[in-house]
This record gives sequence, C-alpha cells and structure tokens, in this order.
Amino acid sequence: MSMFRSIDPATGESVWEGGVADAAACASAVARARAAFLGWAATPVEGRVAIARRYADALKADAEELAVIISRENGKLLWESRAEVGAMVGKVEISITAQAERAGTREQAMPFGRAVLRHRPHGVMVVLGPYNFPGHLPNGHIVPALLAGNSVVFKPSEEAPATAERMRQAWRLAGLPEDVLQVVQGDRHTGAALLEADIDGLLFTGSAAAGAHFRRAFADRPAVLLALELGGNNPLIAWDGEPEAVAAQVVHSAFITTGQRCSCARRLIVPTGATGDAMVEAVVALAARLPVAAWNDPGGAFMGPLVSARAADGARASLDALLAAGAQPLLAGRALEGRSAAFMTPAIVETTGVDVPDGEIFAPVLQVRRADNFDAAIAQANATTYGLSAGLICGDESLWQRFAMHIRAGVVNWNRPTTGAASAMPFGGLGQSGNHRPSAYYAADYCAYPAASFEANQVEALAVPGLT
Repeated sequence: MSMFRSIDPATGESVWEGGVADAAACASAVARARAAFLGWAATPVEGRVAIARRYADALKADAEELAVIISRENGKLLWESRAEVGAMVGKVEISITAQAERAGTREQAMPFGRAVLRHRPHGVMVVLGPYNFPGHLPNGHIVPALLAGNSVVFKPSEEAPATAERMRQAWRLAGLPEDVLQVVQGDRHTGAALLEADIDGLLFTGSAAAGAHFRRAFADRPAVLLALELGGNNPLIAWDGEPEAVAAQVVHSAFITTGQRCSCARRLIVPTGATGDAMVEAVVALAARLPVAAWNDPGGAFMGPLVSARAADGARASLDALLAAGAQPLLAGRALEGRSAAFMTPAIVETTGVDVPDGEIFAPVLQVRRADNFDAAIAQANATTYGLSAGLICGDESLWQRFAMHIRAGVVNWNRPTTGAASAMPFGGLGQSGNHRPSAYYAADYCAYPAASFEANQVEALAVPGLT
C-alpha cells in the first residue's frame, strides 16, 4: 500500500500519515455502505436527529484541538479555524430544521383517503471534500445526507486527511453505526475508484475543472445524483464610498483565507476617473499592510500561507501570465523572507483593456478593471462563464436594485464582502460554478427525492367508463 502525508504548509512538519485506499478498498467501502443503508434509512427520524445532536456535542468538546488540526493541515489562521468548527456545530441544527421544512412528510385529505408526499433517501452518497474548509464544507453535505437516511463514503482532500479522521471520530462518539459513514483516504485515484463503484450520488465541493470532469464522467449514469459546488471568477463593483471603507470591504472580499475561498472577489470593477483612482489607491495601501503569519505565530494576522508550496508556485505562475499578457502591477505578490515557499503576500494588477483568461486564481490575486458607466460595470461583471458570488459597494439603493436584478450569480451581496454567506441560506452558483443544486440550507433538497402517493385504507370498486 502506498502512503501519503499531510504537511503543515507554514513549517513543513508532517501532520498525518496513512495509506492510499486502492480500488478494492473503495469497492468494499461502498458495499458496506450499501449494506448499512436500509437499516439506517429505517431508523426513525428522531433517532437520526439525536445522533446528529450528539455529534455536534462531540465537536464542541473537541473544538480547540480540531481547530488546531485544521490550521496545521491547510495553514489557516487559528481564529479562522475556530470559526470553521463553530460553523460545523451550527450546521447540525440548521440541517435538522431544513430537513423538517423541506424534506419531511406532508398529507392532504382526499375523497378516497389521502395524498401523501414523502422524501426518500437516495442510498449511498460519496462526498469529496476540499482543502480550504476541510471540516465545514464536507460537513455541509454529510450532516443533511445522514439526516435524510443516506449512508456516506467520504474521501477528504489529500491535503487534509487528519481533519476527516477527527470528524469520523466525533460521529463514532455520537453513536453512528460504523458503516453508515466511512472515511476513505487517498489521492485523486482513490476518488476515481469510488466514483466507479455502485453509488447513488456524488456531493462535491471543488474546482470548476473537476466539476466539468464529473459532468462528463456521469453523462451516461443519470441515476447518480450530482450536487456540484464549484469555484468562481467573482466580480466586486465598487462604485462610490469613502475610499478607506471601500478598501476594507475589498480586502475582506479578495484576501480573506489567503484568497482560498470559492467566493473570494477575483475582479474589482471601479468607475473610470478620480473616484475609481482613489478607491484603488486605498485598496493597494491597505492590502500592502495586511499582516501575514503562521497559525501559531504570536500576535494577530489577516492571512496565513497557501495550502502548499505547489499552490503558491501555481499562483505566482498565473500572476506572471497576467503580467505577460499586459497587466500592470499595482502590488507585487511576494514571498516572505525566512518563511516557507507556501507564503505569498497579496497581489493586485490592473487588467483594464487587457485580454485575460476567464479563470479562477485560487490565491490572493486581485484584478482591477475600469468601467465608464454603471451599465458597463454590470456587463463586465457578467462577462464570465462562472456565477458563484458577486458584490456591489455603493450608497445608492437604486443602483443596488439594478445590480441585483441583472447580475448572474447565486450569492449577491450589497456593501458586504463577496465571501459573506450563511448556512441558513442557499449557497451555490450558475454556469461553471455549479449545477443548480445549491448547498447550505438547500442541501436537504438534493439529499432526498420526493415520492407522491395516493392512499386508501380499503379496496373500492372503481367505475370503468364505457362499461355498465
């Protein structure tokens, strides 16, 4: 069996080491999940809810150690990891409410008896998790899937295996039967083997390229449900406002989590002229001052490293490609002296009038573009095949109404960062950003299917038209 490790990107220290699950191990895990499914689906809803609540209690008890593991595996600052664990705990009650409201049982009296709407679990769901929120994002699939009565096979990112093991431990402490949730560790080959098995659904959070691959791979397997939450080339229009206040909104949108959120702003669109100039200058000045540190450094910081040196190298290569295409540097994204190669400071480039790729640079890289009027700004914002998040900074509510009406995105914010989202609301996007199955509160919709019934307590002779 081949082995792999997760590495603390800030220090290079090993966090976790284990074996890569091969195709036989993946097929066995799915078979065990299949065998466990009917018993779990038959468990009364109250029993499943009780286990989920005990899982939340186990997370609370392990909150600090889990936060440290998240930070060590992906480099996230500890204050962010603590917030992530809090979101994981909060997801349980939100999912219980959503399950009751959106996927429960409803009855209507009929002359012959009743009409009943039930929601049935699909079966065996595979969850493929990302590295940037290695607890919260897969948790957002796993909790509603289990509450609905599905069994789950979870393959975490190879960058964050220890976080997944901690989640599995919490579910075991809660009393979840072992085969109802299994964690299968490995790389992309492990993921591919899982998807070849007899599964009923794939719940995935990750890149648009991976999502496109899954769409193709399952084109001839329509029985497998796909719920894809992908990336975005997200626009943020800053149209007016006090420059320093605007700058604070922009840096939170573009550089939080070192730019490693799918909802981060990638394109800043400002008006041509002095107003736009002042806002861009304030953004550059503030971004240049953002403190960057390791998760366990003393003092406060805004950003940590990227998840790996390879990710940072890829980001710098994408930045170099923008500059080679004609983009003008406003703030250089540089390495930190004496730090690992995974560290990178914010980078800002001007791309007005430059033909640049419509892609997501998953790093602290922001492109600035100018627009002569507000309609042109909206047109630029919509000039993407993605559609995850978008934002508007301005004090004019009429402009906000126009923006909200015409922008093509699933998360649309006004005078709040593009990364602002709540588990109690839907989260998902259009185009390359998803497949019209938003997650968060709406995960209940894709974790069960509706079954409609006409029901009568006794057999009746029905009239047959045309016969006496």
